[in-house]
Amino acid sequence: MGSLSIWHWIIVIGVVLLLFGRGKISELMGDVAQGIKAFKKGMSEDEIQAAASGAKPAEAAKTINHDNAGTAMKTRSESENRVEGSTA
Repeated sequence: MGSLSIWHWIIVIGVVLLLFGRGKISELMGDVAQGIKAFKKGMSEDEIQAAASGAKPAEAAKTINHDNAGTAMKTRSESENRVEGSTA
């Protein structure tokens, strides 16, 4: 009941073909293929251009030193314990 049978898929494909026609779907797929080719060409041109200009590779990502990350929370919790534990 919840799954789609082969007849459902045939009807869906038929409606899509009626709405868009075979020509429009093939044009759309051709446009997608051209876009992918243009993207790949642009990426390869960027790499060639960077290599020709002698550009340095991108800098390594900066890292954050986490050695003292817990000290602020530790001092806060210690001061809260002192306040809660006081009799004043």
